[in-house]
Amino acid sequence: MQGRLEKVQEELANMTVSGSAGGGMVSIDADGKGQITKVRVDPSIVNVSDVEMLEDLLLVALRDAQQKSAELAKQEMSKLTGGLGLPFKLPF
Repeated sequence: MQGRLEKVQEELANMTVSGSAGGGMVSIDADGKGQITKVRVDPSIVNVSDVEMLEDLLLVALRDAQQKSAELAKQEMSKLTGGLGLPFKLPF
């Protein structure tokens, strides 16, 4: 079981999910473990007089990527556990 868990964790590290905001004007990639791997910002939304909007879009995209990463990890772990509900939360 430990070996399979390590394999799933390794596979998650090699998977990618994307979160976005502003109709794709800001997008953030994360691996299956939730680590941010890339941030893309469309130059047309960069406005020195409205930094707050860019910050809000970045935050929304980041949360979207983290949520998708958590869902991916949950899916992959359910394959390992055979869909059994574990009485504890796994550390990732």
